[in-house]
Amino acid sequence: MISFINRHISANKAAGILLLVVALCLNVSCKKSLDVDSSRLAKEDGHWTSLQDTRSGLMATYGLMRAALADNNAHWLWGEFRQGDFAATNRSDLKAIVNGNLNASFPLLQDITSWRAFYAVINNASLLIERAPGVLAVDKRYTEVNYKVDVAQARALRAFAYFYMVRIWGDVPLITSSHDDGSFQAKARTDQAKVLVYAESELIAAAKDLPYVYGAEGNDLLPGLYYGYDADRWRGALFTKISAYAVLAHIAAWQSHYIDAAVYTDFIMKNYAKANIAYSTITELTGSDGIFNGASNNQVICFGFNDLYGESTTNGHIEQLVLAAPLITKQTPDLYVPKDTIASAFTDPNDQRFGLDTISGLSRTNYFVNYSGETPVFSKIKVLRGGSTNGNFAVYSSNIIFTRLEELALLRAESLAVLGQRQDAISLLNVIRKSRGVATFSDGPDKDLIKEIFDERRRELMGEAWRWYDQVRYNKIKGNNTAFNDLINRKGIYWPIATDVLNANNQLTQNSYWK
Repeated sequence: MISFINRHISANKAAGILLLVVALCLNVSCKKSLDVDSSRLAKEDGHWTSLQDTRSGLMATYGLMRAALADNNAHWLWGEFRQGDFAATNRSDLKAIVNGNLNASFPLLQDITSWRAFYAVINNASLLIERAPGVLAVDKRYTEVNYKVDVAQARALRAFAYFYMVRIWGDVPLITSSHDDGSFQAKARTDQAKVLVYAESELIAAAKDLPYVYGAEGNDLLPGLYYGYDADRWRGALFTKISAYAVLAHIAAWQSHYIDAAVYTDFIMKNYAKANIAYSTITELTGSDGIFNGASNNQVICFGFNDLYGESTTNGHIEQLVLAAPLITKQTPDLYVPKDTIASAFTDPNDQRFGLDTISGLSRTNYFVNYSGETPVFSKIKVLRGGSTNGNFAVYSSNIIFTRLEELALLRAESLAVLGQRQDAISLLNVIRKSRGVATFSDGPDKDLIKEIFDERRRELMGEAWRWYDQVRYNKIKGNNTAFNDLINRKGIYWPIATDVLNANNQLTQNSYWK
């Protein structure tokens, strides 16, 4: 993304944006997003005068969102490793996260309990929404269609940032305008229900103007090239109409509004082909040149690190934490899935993701290597600088994929099962099971369909930062895990707020569970 932004930002007018994005992607945390003047954005009135400025502002917003997820590998620390399937080997800070000790005194936990990077996204998106009309008025090259699509993406990204934060911290301050003039005042946390209502309304509005495909001829919403590039350049890079509905579906499911989730996922299932989206084969899912490497229409929401554009980095990739020999020279991974956990999750010997032949003892290695050794290595995602290195240099270019069609199909199956539409839910579940070589599910009076769907999510989405959120939704549905439901009721499912964020804003209060 960095080189992509470099080519799209006016060097003399948007240095502030570019420097910010570079800093964030190099693991420099945002400073005081919610308590002081935001100096990360170009303030001069002359900045917003041409379509080059709207383009640079939009690309910077995507870059900031990617940085918020990638910095300190937070996307996986929040969603995958907390009380999940992975165990830590030596690092005490990772052990604290795995065990749910989220207020332990480690620098890593202070970094990832700060929400400032998300407010940089929100502020940048708001600034574009506010300033783009001025560009439309003065630059004749900036068309009404281009303007609508840009603003729709900014609104969608802002809503996505709010949804993402709510899943982590619960109540968060709701800010709907930029504070580029330095007038921002300290703000208390807003009830998460109100935040999600706002995010939902923004996504519904944005979806009306978002295309299925960017840069394609014959597109009725956005015909022809988009900012000079065709559809190949924009594959998997930008929010589409399907992306917006995907976030809407997850907002609904997170609140247990399964009728709404069913409506949103129904739209996706009826229209995903218009965005050239398809189900991914096991090779596409686990190959080093599959959907985690480079651009693909199958990346419904994706924040890419494409080596083709010089975006490979050492940080911001799950491989940094889970890969080890024989794939790279590192001897022991920081995090691994224990053998008994693998065996309990992957019970079908024919599973293409991982299957253990009970006679020969041989295993399929699409998800794991070194299974016969002491520490299995999770190798589902293994993009070593676009496949151009031999593992001696720990540089990666794997994408952060928030969602893809398989995940959304299973989310729809979950919604339909909760609503009692069992046969339709089973049909979707079996689409995924068949594609992975797993025996299909047959209904019966003693069959727990909800459990089967979440078990399939566990297998299919392992390593994609869904495990913690899936456990929350599952236990809300089932209600029979006393310890976990106590955690839900006492709001222990949320993370503590970083001390420096609290100290900088006296209207904020710590999450009650962590006081």
